[in-house]
Amino acid sequence: MRLLLPLLLATSALAQVGPNYQRPATETAPQFKGVTWRAATPAAHLPKGEWWKVYHDTKLSELETRATANNQQLKAAIARFDQARAAARMSRADFLPSVGLPFTAERQGTSAHMPTPFPLNGIRYDGPAYNALMDFGWEIDLWGKIRRTVEADKANAAAAADAIHNVLLGIQADVASNYFKLRALDTEMRIVREAVSWRSEALKIAKARVLAGAGSELEQAQSETEVATAEAEISALQAQRDQIENVLAILTGTSAASFRIPVTASDLASPPSLPAGVPSDLLERRPDIAQAEQQLAAATARIGVAKALFFPSLKLIGRGGFQSGDIDLLLAPDSLMWSFGPSLNIPLFSGGKNRFNLHKSKAIHDEALAMYRQAFLGAVADVESSLSSLRNLSTQAAAQQRARESSQRAASLARTRYEAGTSPYLDVIEANRTTLLTQRATAQISGQRLTASVSLIKALGGGWEQSSIISLPATTTDPAARSQPEVQSKGLLTKFKGIFGRKSAAKP
Repeated sequence: MRLLLPLLLATSALAQVGPNYQRPATETAPQFKGVTWRAATPAAHLPKGEWWKVYHDTKLSELETRATANNQQLKAAIARFDQARAAARMSRADFLPSVGLPFTAERQGTSAHMPTPFPLNGIRYDGPAYNALMDFGWEIDLWGKIRRTVEADKANAAAAADAIHNVLLGIQADVASNYFKLRALDTEMRIVREAVSWRSEALKIAKARVLAGAGSELEQAQSETEVATAEAEISALQAQRDQIENVLAILTGTSAASFRIPVTASDLASPPSLPAGVPSDLLERRPDIAQAEQQLAAATARIGVAKALFFPSLKLIGRGGFQSGDIDLLLAPDSLMWSFGPSLNIPLFSGGKNRFNLHKSKAIHDEALAMYRQAFLGAVADVESSLSSLRNLSTQAAAQQRARESSQRAASLARTRYEAGTSPYLDVIEANRTTLLTQRATAQISGQRLTASVSLIKALGGGWEQSSIISLPATTTDPAARSQPEVQSKGLLTKFKGIFGRKSAAKP
């Protein structure tokens, strides 16, 4: 018996059924197609985590900070991580023995025909029974079932942590994209208001010409139409702005009724140059790919758990304490009883349950494998689409700028010819309409270029040359939350240290 325990512990440390996780081979291209610029190493001033600072917009930085602190989707993701962390700790506790101290006080009646080493001759016990016993149980992990379970739960916790960063990146990208859409609308509204101003001046001139007998009422009616049309456009643009402002309110965890973003008169800046990297880098930077890989690792470990159910399980059990029919004698030395020994369970027949459970585990693994490959394919496609948008929008912006300049020159010529009496007023109206359309299109393309740059940053994982572990920004705890407030304020590295006890376990 003295040699049994060391032998079992040694066996438990060696035997482990089921496959070990290895990252699946993924075909990667040497670089993205159609990339006309590429910086392998970004400039030192580029941020690694707060990527939105490349836009040098203080209001955007303020919104990003508020979204990080108050967004409810992010808080839900953190809560899901806390659940996964607790599950990992629970499964690790199975390595240790379980000890219980049940105390029972009951009335019982024994059978007069129960098997005993001596005949009872109809004697039976009918009365109280008091038990103060200590139960002991310890499952020996012969085949690695517990170790595989812990491995799977650790991978699930890591996947939940990656999910936090995926949600956080999505929120930050949504804030930036909607913010630039709102600023593009501000520019459009400023352009249209300027159009209303000079169209109103034209209307005053047309009215004066009619009163002086030098103009026609047709010109006045046409001018009135142009002014009203532009005013209607302002209302339509304002409605779009209000909707985007409400979206930003939700993203920042603020009530839409009290959320306001002042209108700015500044023009939109050009998007910054961003390093594209290579497709293989996405395996390290994209949080959704990391999450899919951790889910695949967890599914791989679950196969080992399912295989271990085919083998015998061994438990060391014991019970000891006091048992008596008289509570006054419960703690007497004669009331002491005990039992201990191994319990071996050999699975002989389960109706195919274990076999089907193994098939299910393998199917879950295949699903996770497909989702991992799909995540990588989607990431490459996201980067390709973003690069294509930036490239084509840059070309479109240059052409649109030429169209804007030529339309302004045409409007000036049409007005000069009209004042000289060589062209009708309709030419002036058409030229002014074209100028307004090209100006608005220029503003729209500027906003689209900024939005496309945000999409590229999101597709690249939100930063460059980041460490394998990123600290989780602090969030504001909901007063009604039941979890510990410090859980949401600690960094992700601290959380992983609390789960696994070492830094290397945080990221496989």
